Amino acid sequence: QVQLVEAGGGLVQPGGSLKLSCAASGLTFSLYGTIWYRQTPGKEREFVAGISSPIGSTNYADFVKGRFTISRDNAKNTVYLQMNSLNPEDTGVYYCQAVTGRGAYWGQGIQVTVSS
Repeated sequence: QVQLVEAGGGLVQPGGSLKLSCAASGLTFSLYGTIWYRQTPGKEREFVAGISSPIGSTNYADFVKGRFTISRDNAKNTVYLQMNSLNPEDTGVYYCQAVTGRGAYWGQGIQVTVSS
């Protein structure tokens, strides 16, 4: 059974940083592309960043370029999202998704709140 578990969210002040993680069981991240999405208040779920497999090429939404970094640790079977220079507009629930030939798998989501 595939399970993705996000961690690392919480409350941070504007300008601060958080590092989200997405750990997988029942699935090997290095074999599949992984994507971070978010759902901010009043908006649809949107793409944030993705990392391909096996090369690990990355791409980002324009609103996070230069601030967020997606990475993967194959030994830990975990994908990360380093988020810097956070602002209140980044507040929302962040989800990781693994895209496989059997379909897409989602984590349960984790709350990120940017507020002073």
